[in-house]
Amino acid sequence: MNARVPTALFQPERALSEVTQAWEQRILPELYDYIAIPAKSPAFDADWASHGHLERVLQRAADWVQAQRVPGLQLEIVRLPGRTPVLFFEVPASSGAAQAASSQGSRPSGVAASVLMYGHMDKQPEFTGWRADLGPWTPKLEDGKLYGRGGADDGYAVYASIAAVQALQSQGAAHPRIVGLIETCEESGSYDLLPTIEALRGRLGDVALVICLDSGAGNYDQLWLTTSLRGMASGVLKVEVLTEGVHSGDASGLVPSSFRIMRQVLDRLEDSATGRLLPASFHCEVPPDRLAQARATAAILGEEVHRRFPWAHHDCGGSSAFTLPTTTDPLQGLLNRTWAPTLSVTGAEGFPEIRNAGNVLRPYTAFKLSLRLPPLVDAAQAVQQLKALLEDNAPYQAKVTFHSEGAASGWNAPPSVGWFEQALDAASQAHFGAPCGHIGQGGTIPLMGMLSKGFPQAQMMVCGVLGPKSNAHGPNEFLHVPYAQRLTAAVAQVMAALPAQATEAEGLA
Repeated sequence: MNARVPTALFQPERALSEVTQAWEQRILPELYDYIAIPAKSPAFDADWASHGHLERVLQRAADWVQAQRVPGLQLEIVRLPGRTPVLFFEVPASSGAAQAASSQGSRPSGVAASVLMYGHMDKQPEFTGWRADLGPWTPKLEDGKLYGRGGADDGYAVYASIAAVQALQSQGAAHPRIVGLIETCEESGSYDLLPTIEALRGRLGDVALVICLDSGAGNYDQLWLTTSLRGMASGVLKVEVLTEGVHSGDASGLVPSSFRIMRQVLDRLEDSATGRLLPASFHCEVPPDRLAQARATAAILGEEVHRRFPWAHHDCGGSSAFTLPTTTDPLQGLLNRTWAPTLSVTGAEGFPEIRNAGNVLRPYTAFKLSLRLPPLVDAAQAVQQLKALLEDNAPYQAKVTFHSEGAASGWNAPPSVGWFEQALDAASQAHFGAPCGHIGQGGTIPLMGMLSKGFPQAQMMVCGVLGPKSNAHGPNEFLHVPYAQRLTAAVAQVMAALPAQATEAEGLA
């Protein structure tokens, strides 16, 4: 084991140089191969086990990790019956860090502080609209951006995690025990992960710091800490009127349109003029500290809050000739996408292609609904309310059904303690020349709620590379390589700060 080096002697410039070299020589070639494999999450590939893509990407990652020869690293692929596989690795604490933790006596004998590093390797489906020279399974590096499905969300995480560990060990810097969980079910709601965590609970240790590399960034100019995540409830809403399609001229005016009934039913849920969700139970108050952080972030990002998206028109100015966001106020925009419930229709059935659409009154309309919920709203209760709201008292006594396809509650980060905030700022200043920013995210990472409950004293470093126009889940998804390199070095620096806190009850008690 490496002898302990005081955290103050950690060399950020050296770490960034070594991390950059690792990315260029060892990580990018692996990500090229990873992107080329259509390792779609089980929700989008019912035959994932027989197709073998998830197994393939996880085994490739495991082989790569083993090839790095990290001192003391042990690794296995955990396969529970009927579950998606999970990559688990552990690296023992450096001798100095272990001695500091044990001598404090703030934790049970033999239990050392652990860092838990998390990522996933399952992917969203292809989607349409990719640039002509790009594709979901065709990696392409252009202007520092690696295009392709899954590179940024979240295939890079396991490679960046190991590179950060190597940067620590290369300097002989003290570091805590480090464990890693890389799953293959995140894009389906992580329903397979909790049983795996239960099976591994005795090996995770006393987690003092969670590093999740599956989140976003407000810009590419500083380190960003995710402070909250919205929850999600999804399902299929179906309105059936007829058993088969009929001539529209013969039936319309007498037979109600399933699409019109669908609009009436959705009007119970959403004000279509404003997008506001109507049930009061789907809303919550924004905590004062999150509101203050949002104000600070709005001052940093300004118009970038809404300009970051690929609008149909290229200007979001005041002219009516251009597509406008729901608000151009940066603060309100941040709150809308992180603390407000929203409805998206992400798929539809019952519609023929336009070129094949005859004059037929269709028998049914089905919509895939994606409901984003504020961080403090219970998703399971929301699903129950949603089903009753949509199904009860159907117009024209049509057959209206809502089938839930999963729900995950959101997450509000625990308060950050002093050492953690200082370490984040120091890492951001060292690698970006700017302080760490704080931002809520509109997406969902189901694991975070699980970990907060399981390790209530742990600090949560939730961050990621999904910055402006990176477009995870959509076409032209890209990984911003220079940002990923600096983020990797910043992660190493924050981990180096943890052993210095082993004698502080604030951080580890």
